Amino acid sequence: MKNIKSLCLPEVKEFTPEKILSIRKKLKLSQAALACIFNISPSTVQKWEQGNKRPTGASKKLLDIMERKGLEALI
Repeated sequence: MKNIKSLCLPEVKEFTPEKILSIRKKLKLSQAALACIFNISPSTVQKWEQGNKRPTGASKKLLDIMERKGLEALI
């Protein structure tokens, strides 16, 4: 069981609305542009930034990559 756990990706941290906004602004992206990159609706990004919804799964992982390595890591 230890070998299987060592192969798994580490847990991705939770992102607060303020952190999501900060990442987006740092990368100079509009809500619509971030939504396009993530293949989600702009209203979903808006809800994340307002705290009405939280990113999950792949969206959390993409936010983590963007925060650590920048937009270039995704393009």
